Amino acid sequence: MTATAPDHDLTDHPLLAAHAGVLDEARAALAARSWFSRYPESPSPRVYGEAAAADGLAAHESHLNQPFSALSSQPTDGSFVGSEVSPYGPALGVTYPVLELDAGLAAARAAMPAWRDAGAPVRAAVCVEIVDRINRRSFEMANAVMHTSGQPFVMAFQAGGPHAQDRAIEAIVAGLVEQERFPASVVWEKPARDHPIRMRKDYRIVPRGVALVIGCNTFPTWNAYPGLFASLVTGNAVVVKPHPRAVLPLAITVEVAREVLTEAGFDAALVQLAAEADGQGLAKTLAERDEIAIIDYTGGPTFGAWLEQSAAATGTLVYTEKAGLNTVVVDSTDDLRGTLGNLAFSLTLYSGQMCTAPQNLYVPAVGIDTDEGHLSFDEFGDRLGAAVSRLTGDDAKAVELLGATVNAQVRDNADSLAALAADGEGRVVLDSRRVTHPSWPDAVVRAPGLVAIDAAREDLYTQECFGPVGFLIRTSSTDQSLAQLADTVHEHGAMTAAVYSTSESVLEAAREAAAEGGVALSENLTGPVFVNQTAAFSDLHGTGANPAANAAYTDAAFVASRFRVITSRRHV
Repeated sequence: MTATAPDHDLTDHPLLAAHAGVLDEARAALAARSWFSRYPESPSPRVYGEAAAADGLAAHESHLNQPFSALSSQPTDGSFVGSEVSPYGPALGVTYPVLELDAGLAAARAAMPAWRDAGAPVRAAVCVEIVDRINRRSFEMANAVMHTSGQPFVMAFQAGGPHAQDRAIEAIVAGLVEQERFPASVVWEKPARDHPIRMRKDYRIVPRGVALVIGCNTFPTWNAYPGLFASLVTGNAVVVKPHPRAVLPLAITVEVAREVLTEAGFDAALVQLAAEADGQGLAKTLAERDEIAIIDYTGGPTFGAWLEQSAAATGTLVYTEKAGLNTVVVDSTDDLRGTLGNLAFSLTLYSGQMCTAPQNLYVPAVGIDTDEGHLSFDEFGDRLGAAVSRLTGDDAKAVELLGATVNAQVRDNADSLAALAADGEGRVVLDSRRVTHPSWPDAVVRAPGLVAIDAAREDLYTQECFGPVGFLIRTSSTDQSLAQLADTVHEHGAMTAAVYSTSESVLEAAREAAAEGGVALSENLTGPVFVNQTAAFSDLHGTGANPAANAAYTDAAFVASRFRVITSRRHV
């Protein structure tokens, strides 16, 4: 059996040669699950240039208080929307053209045949060029992410910039690899009595249709890029529907994508922005359109569940990341200082406003053994509270970890510790302290709080309490802690789980509990890696095996269903 290249593959496209090297490197990293990063995560001027930070800030400020004119070529009804207010205080004042849905979706569909026929390697190369161009605007993007999500600047630069961009490259390469499993054409031969039966069989990659990416407020780029680029590289057009309070980062993304697509000889309508007024409900309207074949969603569980049930029932592919009960089991440690420091940082980062931040920490009532002696349940809680207080005690330093609270619900959760403790007959181990931001006095900044309750109070800790709230949950034993991990994650979902133990049998039991619950597990993290973090090309974000998410960034299942293979065959 012999294979040939596709007749329609644009093998001389200039971007193929420009990006062949990175595609090869990324393929190898994906296969080996090894470290790979195309984009430096440090915002140091030694890396990005002395003028990069100032230029990025100026570019960000140039968007403020005026229409985002770079998207004026999209089909529009002539109106503009925009009501973004920075969690740090000021209104952004940016308005965005309203996408005229009938014309926009028709344009998206009309743009797809040429994109489909270009072939997967060309699509991958064009997508890499888009991400490279986005990377050049990383400081601009950092300011946009900071002032829509409330992330502190360095985190906004890293998570909203290079880390998101690396996840984009991962999705591109994962999609390319799945498409490359099918040769463009083969001569098939079956032995027969007189002479072989020979046929030529052609395999054509066909996209599913128009994809919809529904963005979130807290991580507008990091959570949107996997779906956006997985759909684009597999031949689909994409409509990006940002969260109405975090439009600017994705508007910049769409601007860059349309610019590169046009320069590469394709229709800019392959990527469009659908901005909306706060509370408009455009996501539901778009999800119900017949043209929409794929939906990527990050957000709350109520709408996510509706998408999984209602939209999926019509045959639409739906990939969701929702909410869950991220869990830590503490059994014992031979590095108490490292354990406390790691947990304190994980609770503190971005005020706990991460889908991966720990919420439920199970500790046996008898306490734990450590390298500093035995600690009772209460003593461990007090030591953890003290570690958080040390980390967040200096306002000027704390805000660089905490950022600003993104909405009123997060602030209400931070204010609820006393009520939670009273309802649960527990105690407030550490109150959520109000922190004054030295540069942004209108920002509402909250340090993490901890409340101790008994494991019997499932009514309190089996609901996500998004933000700077942690539950120290008293269990009868580590066995009960592990059982609660498996049961609550299986029923309510989680994006992360962690265990601390010096016992190999406990660690093995934790692996079993995590497998039963369907959640990724971190063991004895005491150094510079935290349960909140995942590494592109190595760590899967989510598993699709519990209610917190029905998909994982980025496994084969995340990309392979975004296209179909159509065969034509004939006798030779």
